[in-house]
Amino acid sequence: MERSLVLVKPDAMRRGLAGVIISRLEQRGLKIVAMKMLRMDRALAERHYAVHRGKAFFDGLVEYITSGPIIAAVFEGERAIEAIRQTMGATDPLKAAPGSIRGDFGLNIQENLVHGSDSPESAEREISLFFSPQELVGWEK
Repeated sequence: MERSLVLVKPDAMRRGLAGVIISRLEQRGLKIVAMKMLRMDRALAERHYAVHRGKAFFDGLVEYITSGPIIAAVFEGERAIEAIRQTMGATDPLKAAPGSIRGDFGLNIQENLVHGSDSPESAEREISLFFSPQELVGWEK
């Protein structure tokens, strides 16, 4: 079993797409093991996007993700990271497959609705930024 962080980003929240995004991931057979709504502060945003520090788009990422409320969730399942990334679609909505979240609802590459961890190592680091171990609810097999 694998776990991944998913962030429903401010543009999805403004557009009322949180339920659709969460539902699509559940329909893939993934289980929610933690979830909360919050407004990310600058310090948390900078830690979350630390791998992009020093890049030209870093400040824009931080400004965007702190521009409104988000939902942070942890999903669990077989090959969860790959399943989530496939369900989200390519970062650029114009290149995302129809049927994917970004392919169906994305408007532009800057505001792309949703984030999912890209590797088990990233997932572990990102989950720990948003959730304590006690907040992760396991599922019985």
